[in-house]
Amino acid sequence: MRILGIDPGLRTTGFGVVEASGAELVYVASGTISTQHLATRALPERLKVLFQGIGEVVQRYQPDSASIEIVFVNVNPQSTLLLGQARGALITALVSHNVPVAEYTALQMKQAVAGHGRAQKGQIQEMVRRLLRLGGLPGSDAADALGLAITHAHAGKAMARLAAADGLGAPAGAAPKSGSSASYRAGRSR
Repeated sequence: MRILGIDPGLRTTGFGVVEASGAELVYVASGTISTQHLATRALPERLKVLFQGIGEVVQRYQPDSASIEIVFVNVNPQSTLLLGQARGALITALVSHNVPVAEYTALQMKQAVAGHGRAQKGQIQEMVRRLLRLGGLPGSDAADALGLAITHAHAGKAMARLAAADGLGAPAGAAPKSGSSASYRAGRSR
């Protein structure tokens, strides 16, 4: 199974692709999508770059699934809102390419990769390097994205089995129960 991990950011989004076969993980690719060349206030253009960039990554590497970090409210509410919009553009790009999306917290990723939830950036980079047998340390954004892919490789199957057993929702990509795949209906607004 090929897994795309995404560390969302409005200025820099990290991505990492791994191939998982049982417990074996193989590095495929990693990098970043940057919007730093655009004006800070050019939000629509930045979201477009993220949407198109992740679309290009999906087309090139053909992942079977994706995992993305869940955003929590931080000290600056405006930053949280902007990050949420970036995350929304990335998730929309994934689902528009029919890639199932799993979500993990930073704590879950750190526990899966480093063994504890308070791991620092450098510790994540080193553990990702070791787990994927890389020649050098990946950048911090790419390391977090690879960490999310590793987390999904380890936890994704178990979480899917639990959700199916508990009836916690339809499988990813399932058609709406009404039988129609479109949620838009033509008509007048009131």
